[in-house]
Amino acid sequence: MRLLFDQSTDRRLSPMLRQRGHDVQIVGVDYPRSLPDYQVLAIAQQVGRILVTQAQDRDFGELVFRYHRPHAGVIFLRLPPVELDAKLARLLHVINNYADQLSQFVVVTERQVQVRRPPAGSRGGASGRGRG
Repeated sequence: MRLLFDQSTDRRLSPMLRQRGHDVQIVGVDYPRSLPDYQVLAIAQQVGRILVTQAQDRDFGELVFRYHRPHAGVIFLRLPPVELDAKLARLLHVINNYADQLSQFVVVTERQVQVRRPPAGSRGGASGRGRG
């Protein structure tokens, strides 16, 4: 899986994901720090990476649903402070079990995974899915 970690995402997850064969890039390492969220979303779209962000940064939902910004998929981790292994387990669960839906906006909590599709007529999702 090709992923882009936003600056809010725990970087310690990246080597663990790479060990499992995932291609991870990080804002602040592979791209400049402090990019505005709309630029981060655009970069992820342009390079075909699923954006992974954490609960501290809710602006991506607004960009996708209110402003209908195109994207290649967003995984929004709404997890309370948990140990790294728990975060990794939850993220791997989503990657492994929702791979065919990761072009959408995926909200991940401790107990559930919600795939949110942009409203009909919007341009969200790289595959064009998400209508209806």
